[in-house]
Parts: sequence; C-alpha cells; structure tokens
Amino acid sequence: MFDAKTTCVVVVGAQWGDEGKGKLVDVLAERADFVVRYQGGANAGHTVVIGDSHFILRQIPSGILHAQVTCIVGNGVVLEPETFFGELDQLAERGIDTTGRMLVSDRAHLVLPFHKLLDAASEKSQQLGTTGRGIGPAYEDKYGRRGIRVTDLRHLDCARAVLTDRVHRANRLLELMGSAERASLTEHAALLERWAPRLLPLAADTGLVVHRAVRGGKRVLLEGAQGALLDVDHGTYPYVTSSTTTAGGAAVGAGIGPTAIDDVLGVVKAYTTRVGNGPLPTEAESPLDVRLRELGGEFGSVTGRPRRCGWFDATVVRYAVRVNGLTGLAVTKLDVLDSFAEIPVCTAYRLDGSACEEIPAEVDALGRVDPIYETHEGWREPTGGARTLADLPRAARAYLDRLEALSGAPVRYVSVGTRRDQIIEV
Repeated sequence: MFDAKTTCVVVVGAQWGDEGKGKLVDVLAERADFVVRYQGGANAGHTVVIGDSHFILRQIPSGILHAQVTCIVGNGVVLEPETFFGELDQLAERGIDTTGRMLVSDRAHLVLPFHKLLDAASEKSQQLGTTGRGIGPAYEDKYGRRGIRVTDLRHLDCARAVLTDRVHRANRLLELMGSAERASLTEHAALLERWAPRLLPLAADTGLVVHRAVRGGKRVLLEGAQGALLDVDHGTYPYVTSSTTTAGGAAVGAGIGPTAIDDVLGVVKAYTTRVGNGPLPTEAESPLDVRLRELGGEFGSVTGRPRRCGWFDATVVRYAVRVNGLTGLAVTKLDVLDSFAEIPVCTAYRLDGSACEEIPAEVDALGRVDPIYETHEGWREPTGGARTLADLPRAARAYLDRLEALSGAPVRYVSVGTRRDQIIEV
C-alpha cells in the first residue's frame, strides 16, 4: 500500500459500516507513521485482535497498538471525552503506552451529556436506529455554529457562558419533544473543568501536524468510521449517520487538502451486513441470516445489537467505488462463507419491473427493489490458514475474481480470520 509515491492513504467502509476497517488499519499501520481518525464519534467501534486479546476502539485510531505510530483525532470528529479517557485508561491497563503518541485537534467539537438526552428523545419519534451516543445532536450544534470545541476549554469562563445558553436551549427542546429528562448546567460546567486539564495537553493544530507529515514524506493513514451507505449525502438517507463517511470527508476531517491523498482503500465484507433500520436489499431470509450472523459474530461492537445479514451486493459496492474514488478493495471475512455450498451475489436490481444497475436516491424505492442474483459454487473447506491467494481454494479465488469484476476496483487485500496474520496481500 505504501511506497515511494504513495504516502497518504484513506481507508473507508464501502458498505453500511462494520466491514473490518479497524483490522485493516491495524495491519497497514505497521508501515505507517501517523494514523488519523477524521470523522464520526463514539458511535463507531473498531475491533482489533492480537493473539488472544481483543481491543475495541471507539474514538482512538486503530494504529495506537503500534509503538511507532502517532495517532490523531481530527477536527472532523465529535469527541466524547469520558469515553476517550476511558479508552486511554484501558490501553494503559493493558500495557499500551500512548505517551507522546496521541493528539486531538483543538478544532474538534465536544459531545456533551445534553446531546445524548436529545439523541434519545429524537430516536423515540424518528426510529432511525441511532446508537444514542449524541453524535447527531453534536453535529447539529457544529453546523448550527453553536458547538463547543476542544479549544474552548482553554478559556473556561467564556466556555461556561456559552454552555449556559446551550443547556437552556437543550432543555427547551427536551420539553418540546415530550421528554421528562433535563440537563444540569452545574454538572455540565463541572465536566468542562474536569476535562480541561487532561484534554488540553493533547490538543494541537493537528491539520498542521498532518500537513507537515505529508510534506515530509511520512506515511499517513486516514481512518474513516461507518461506511459509504451511511454517508449523510450519499447514503440511504434518512437512515444514515451525521457526518461525511466517504473519502471526500477525509481531507476536510483531517485538515489537509485533497491533493495530499494518494490512495483510497475501500473495505467490504464478503457478504453484507447492516445495523438498525433502513433498506438492505440482499438481506437473507431465516435461517440463513442467523447462520451468517453466528458464523461472522455479527453483533455491534459498541451497542451489541445483532446485525442484519445478507449476500454481497455489487450494486452497493460499485456505488461506493464511484463516490469514494476507490483505488482498491480489501475483502474481509471470506472465511465466514467457508461452509456454504452455494453463495448468491447480487449483480443488479429490478425496480418496478425494470432493470436497475444504480442505487435509487429514494429510500422507499431502494426498499422495493428485487435483487438480481447469480449463484456461485462454494468451496466448503477452511480458508483460515491461507496466507497467499494460491493457498485459497479454486472456488474462493473465482468468487474474489467475480467480486472484483462486478465492483470495478481491484482486490488488494483478503482477510480470512480475525488475527493480524490472517490477511492476504494480493
């Protein structure tokens, strides 16, 4: 992935999230100098397995497990300090020293307790399937130009004045939404005072740090959260997240120009999953959905919610290739399909009786499509021990070749298990 001409790489999800980006970033970070998380918040959960140890990282970039990597939470992230501090403490308890290797953009916005109250109240009426972490309301405040940023902790008197208005506004909204919950100004002010001494030593103009790293030839990974089909502009709106999950958001969220980016790697599962509400055209019927869920361990790393499971949707991935400008794919969880005699792949849709090769903008229309499937021979033998493409069964290689042809981007990595060593570089 990295070479003399490729020093800045974006890793994005190319489905509905949960594709295995954390593992890919962890593996690629072995050759990186910086890993930057550029959007989302504590609603993301990236799982990395090292030996018998599982690390679930919500806000800290997945590269933190490599001692040579400096990790950055970019300005595009909405930061929940309590969760962030908890992650740092857990890493320290498990022997991971982050001293001098963790920076936070002073332009990043803070997720406050009243954001979570608003999120919960909103979810009761909208039923969008949010994680309830306050991400949406925090982004609303950011774009409404009423957010509180990390840099505001440097001037607590001014921050408290702003906070007073924000808490009162939140309580008015909660009342209008019929919620009995109310935010406490005293508790919010105390939080800012507690956060400042620990957060400010990590705060920096991280856009400048990343810019200098790229200009200096350092190897930089830009790590996204969620997936392309959850993008607020390009996803299955309104069943989307509140940030730009596509590669276009990487430059903005990291604080650099788009011409700094050399490569965009899209991560996809060998099948398809989705958490929460919204259309999933290739959702498998029971008991196949249950079988995929159990084999793949398809439960949210943040929420624990069971993921909806279905077959590989090439229409979705082609769309992700286009809107992200993907230069390559990483196919994860190929081993989950090891026991299937036949494996369907969706090549296109039929919408109201007509062929449809693109994703319709209307979420209702996407919910009505009928997938057009082709069936592939399963390999019915374990792939977890494969370390090269040649080690894979013939039918598994043929399956990957077909995914590559249908998607329009070359397969560059294949994951056949949860461990670091269970990844094939093509």
